[in-house]
Amino acid sequence: MASAVRTTISDKAAPCPLDHVSRQFYASASNMLWVSDFTYVATWAGFVYVAFVIDTYARRIVGWRASKTAHASFASMPWNKRSTIAVRAIGAA
Repeated sequence: MASAVRTTISDKAAPCPLDHVSRQFYASASNMLWVSDFTYVATWAGFVYVAFVIDTYARRIVGWRASKTAHASFASMPWNKRSTIAVRAIGAA
């Protein structure tokens, strides 16, 4: 039997990320509030790590990124082309 893979090693001394939306996952229009999530999927070849960006108004995934490793810079890497264009458009406003 294979040993279990430990995917999370928490550091109790590290500060928790700030909750910038006070757990209010609602927006009155599209592209006003995006939130993200990060998860992993077990495959025959190993784990695949996936990060998503979700538009809270539309309740739809507007961007995603998959990786074979779960390193710290994973969430800040370029996303798929659709979301990169959307991020640039929002940032320009």
